[in-house]
Formats: sequence, structure tokens, C-alpha cells
Amino acid sequence: MSRHVIDTLLRPPVELWTTLVAVLCAGFALIAPSVLLLPKELGYVFAGLLLLLAAWRARQAYRAIRYQWRLRRLRPYRIRASRIPVSRHKLYLGRGFAWGQRHTQRLKDTLRPELTRYVTPGRLYRWARCKETAWEHKPLLCWVARWLRQPRLNPLAPLPAIGGNPALHGVGLYEQDVWMNLADRVGHTLVLGTTRVGKTRLAELLIAQDIRRGDVVIVIDPKGDADLLKRVYTEAVATGRASDLLIFHLGFPERSARYNAIGRFSRTTEVATRIANQLPSEGNSAAFKEFAWRFVNIIARALVCLGEQPDFERIRRYINDIEPLFIRYARYYLTENGDEDWQDAVEALASKISTRNVPPAMRGRQPDAIGLYQYLQKQGIYEPVLDGLMSTFKYDRSYFDKIVSSVGPLLEKLCSGTVAELLSPRAGDERPILDWMNVISRRGIVYVGLDALSDATVAGAVGNAMFADLVSVAGYLYKHGLGNGSDALPTISLHADEFNELIGDEFVPLLNKAGGAGFQVTAYTQTWSDVEARLGNRAKAGQVAGNFNSLIMMRVKEPATAEMLTEQLPSVDVLSLMSVSAVDDSSEPGSGVDFRSRNEDRISVSEVSLLNVSDLVTLPKGQAFALLSGGQLWKIRVPLVKATKAAALPQGLSAMASQMSRQYVSNDYWYRHEDPWWIRVATTADTNDEHGEDQSG
Repeated sequence: MSRHVIDTLLRPPVELWTTLVAVLCAGFALIAPSVLLLPKELGYVFAGLLLLLAAWRARQAYRAIRYQWRLRRLRPYRIRASRIPVSRHKLYLGRGFAWGQRHTQRLKDTLRPELTRYVTPGRLYRWARCKETAWEHKPLLCWVARWLRQPRLNPLAPLPAIGGNPALHGVGLYEQDVWMNLADRVGHTLVLGTTRVGKTRLAELLIAQDIRRGDVVIVIDPKGDADLLKRVYTEAVATGRASDLLIFHLGFPERSARYNAIGRFSRTTEVATRIANQLPSEGNSAAFKEFAWRFVNIIARALVCLGEQPDFERIRRYINDIEPLFIRYARYYLTENGDEDWQDAVEALASKISTRNVPPAMRGRQPDAIGLYQYLQKQGIYEPVLDGLMSTFKYDRSYFDKIVSSVGPLLEKLCSGTVAELLSPRAGDERPILDWMNVISRRGIVYVGLDALSDATVAGAVGNAMFADLVSVAGYLYKHGLGNGSDALPTISLHADEFNELIGDEFVPLLNKAGGAGFQVTAYTQTWSDVEARLGNRAKAGQVAGNFNSLIMMRVKEPATAEMLTEQLPSVDVLSLMSVSAVDDSSEPGSGVDFRSRNEDRISVSEVSLLNVSDLVTLPKGQAFALLSGGQLWKIRVPLVKATKAAALPQGLSAMASQMSRQYVSNDYWYRHEDPWWIRVATTADTNDEHGEDQSG
């Protein structure tokens, strides 16, 4: 820790003069000690002491030079996939330092006008950037312009394409590995950052560690990032878990696993809840939502009693026409519990039915269905499921269509085209079926691509249904465990990228209750307003935010989102240096003094926030602030995993990844840029230096 009140690193490296003089004197002491009036034997000792002084002063100069260089030009932190650290007790986040008062002080000092020259690039750099565009289309000079743009063998190379203010990380003199305790992950982690700043690259880093640690890993990717899919597959192969990998993608149904989003439940009412929660609930829509829930619940209960698994296709079929289900269930119930002659009685009633003796609401119904209805009424049979079907059957079709009109379009989208084959699995299909209990019991890896860019409604419905399904699974695990005799529950790492596209009422219990079943959620989104807009309720959004114990914030552009971090930080005292000069006349005649002058430096103290909103707005790409361990603020550089030789993708998966790359073009090449070798060597030397005042902080 510096013993000075104010750091004096933004200054010329004056220690170099002392270093130069000490080296020259040491040379004289070795070669010609008589010049320094020293005997030869003492000259060696004196030269050694001078060289030690030179080394000490050179280190001080290097400290200032390195600090100023990092304020102007800080490179992204890259790492090979094979060198990603993995721990059984901690989660690696990158390299950085604990942010404290001294860093706020240094950052404030960089804004002083007189110190700007130490923070911004020099005149030659600015000249190179001007000529880079001015000469772009001029003959011969275009070759010079091209050389000015390329990073190799160019002392005037452009700054890394990460933007932002490099001083935010440069104020930390030394870095160390930043780890997060795995015990804190059960409290869930929220990652915020605007588009194209490295959220998915951070996800790759965390997912790679979870796979290598042997966790159950679930990756939900609404947009469809091919690099993320490749990373998941490569890590699964590298750890010998390729057979445990299951891929579900709405955009590629022919190569995807199948999934019945409403097939697994603890209570039958969950089926209706998962479907009804996708419907709007504002204003008059709330009443239609409740009607839709009731009718879906009636259908689901009937299907379960008949021994059939509910799916979207069956729900859509019977919500459009409840009559076949009523006939099937009524015959099933009467066969099990009715009189022996119930069939003859029903046929007799059906034979007497005509348009004149049938209520208007039942006109157009099959005589057998009406006969069953009349028979059940006469017998006075009451059974909850049967009663629900009868109450639905007696509605006029036009009236029934109106009250369920809200759920019809949703089910139509979920049951159209090739998507229907994915979400309503049928026998005879060789594609695997995604079952969460099976995945968890064999410690599997699941990649879920929802293709939200093509159809956000279907993606949101499937994503919400998945969350609800996982909540149900968590409840089962919490009460019964895996059911294989083992008391230990596996760790389930759920990574939800762009989770604002998926969030609903099901996400809240997943956060505040599923932790006891081994779930640890890492959610990624752009702004918190996206979450509020999705939920439609600020209080509910606050409820969701309160369930994330760890916060990682990359560059954000919305002040309200940035305040989620800054408002949790304390205020600190920063020092300001003010120079005061004064001159006054002497009023004493004959004293010989005409005037008096005074020069002094004053230090004032002011209270500021540890971090400002503007700091988060100007964060470079690939960098973040992390609030960990109950309030410890860390400034980190997220390691960008280099695209090393990946495992050979299967033919079908390779075609899927190629098409995903064509469909989802980010034009984001900042993390693909390779530094010149001399920059890489220098950066490696800097990051390996673990000594200094900031390492302990």
C-alpha cells in the first residue's frame, strides 16, 4: 500500500534520471574508481550499491510507465480452453482486483485536465487515425493507410476494438485470479450487459467449468449462438460426456430431441397453469385467462384418468371439440362404475333424440353424446372429472369458442408444422425424448435453442413451460430425491441466456425454492427494464432481482440498470489537491520588503459513490464489475476462450451449427482479434506479476 496521501503516478518518470546517474556512477566505480576517489576494492562494493539503487529506482519508474500505458491501452484477456482453471470449491471469473477507495481516487484523478496527456493517446496516434481514413482511397497512400490499420509491426496500431474507458481497469496496478465460492452459486447469479459486450463469452467460461466439474448442465439459448453450441459440445467431448449431451432446438426440428413440456407434473393442475400463464392477464383478458385455465384443466384431468399423457396436440384437439373426449370418458366411467345395462339405456335415449327435443345449445351434437349426457343426468352421478366434462359439453359451441379464443392461437402455434412433432411426441419416432428426471439422474448436459428470432411467442411459451417443468422436478427432488437410493442430490447448473425472453410467473419459484433441490441459476439479460416489461409489474421484477445474491454487470446503457449495482455500494472519501498562490504588498516603510508571496497545496476531502453510473456505461467489452460474497466489489476482465482445435462435430450437428452461424450474424469480431506476439508476451508478463499493493486488496 502506498504511504503517500495521493498517488503520484500520473507524472513524468523522473526516477529514470536517478537510474541513469546511478548506472553511470557504478560504471565509473568499476572501470575507474579513482575518478570517484575510491580504492579498487571499495569501488566494487560502491558499484553494487549503486546498481541496487538503480534497480530500485528503475522499478519505481516502470511502475509509473506501466500504469500510464494501461490507462491508454488495455488488451482483452484471452485464454485457451485447455487452460481454463477448474476448482471443486470455486468458480473462475477472470483476472482482476478488489475495487476500493484507492481505485475510485485514481479514476477521479484521470479526469483532471492537466493530466489528460497521460491518459489519452498522443499526437502521432491521432495523426495515424486521421490518415487511416483520409488516405483510404488515394493511390499508393492506400497501402500506407492499410499498414496503419493492421496490428503487426505497427507502433501506431489502433486501440483494441473493445471501446470504453481502459482506465477503469488500468487503475488496478496488479491483477489476480478472481474466484467465486460455489457455495454462493446456490443463491443464483445475475449477469447484466448490453448487446455485443461479452455476456455469451462469459457464459462459455462458466459452462465449460460446470461441465468439467461434472454438474448437470442446462443451457437455454433463445437466440441461437453457434459458438456457444460448439463450446458445449467440445467440452462434453473433452470430459468424456458426449453421450450425455442432448440437444433440443425449435429451429432445427429434424435434428432435435423431442420434448413434452406439459407431460411431467406433480399435480394435474400444473398442466393448465403452464398453458394459461402464457396468456395475457391485463384488463379484461384476466377473465378469459381463468376460463381457459378451467377448460384446459378439465381436459388434462380427463386425459390422466384415461391413462394418456397430456401434450399440446391433445389439448388443442379437445379444446376445439370437447365432444369426443366427453364420450370416451363417460363410456370409461360407466364401464367401471355404471349399471350393467347402461349401454342399452343410452342407446334408447339416443334413438329418441331429434332437433325438436334437444336444447338449442346441444343442436349439432352427436346423438350418442346427448344420450350419454341425459343418462348421466337421470342417474344423478357425480364425479369431479365427469362433472367438469358435462358442464363444458352443455355449452353452445359458439359461446365455448369465444371464452377459449385466447388460448386457441397459442396452441395453434405450438401444434403447427414440424414444431408439433417436437412438442407432442408420438410413438415410432427414433429421435430421443428430453425428460428432466432422466437427464438429472444420469448427470446429463442439455442445450436448448428456442429460435426466438423466428417466433418469440412459441419460444417464450416453451421456455416458460420448461421453467415450470423444472420447478416441478425440483419439488419432486426436494421431497423424494432421485429415487435410486442415493441421498446426495446432483448440482444442477442452469444457464438462461437472454432470460428476459423467457421469464414468467414460473421463474420466481425456480429462484426462491429450487435451490434446496440443487439448482443454481445463472441468468443473462441486457437491461432490467426488459424484465420489468416482460413481467408487466415492477414489484414482481423487484421480487426476481431480490433472489439473485451475486451480480455481474458488464457495460450497460440504461441508468436504471446501472443503479442496481451502484446503489448497493457505499460512499467513500476522495482527496482533491488544490494549489493556492497569493501576493500582497508590504505596508512597513523602511523594511526593504516590497511584497510577500505565498504558494501552498491544499488537500480537500469530498464524499462520492464508490462507483458511478457513468463508469458502467463506459466499460470496455469483455470487462465487468462483480458484486460477490455479500457485497465485495471486484473489477474483472473476462477471459475470452480462444477458438482452439475443437472436437469434430457430427454431420448433423455440424450442419446445424453452420446454419446457425448464417442465420445469426453478430458481426462482432472484437473477441476474435489476435494481438501481435510482442503484445501477447508483454501482457503475459504483466498478468503473471502477482506482487503489488492491489493484490492484497
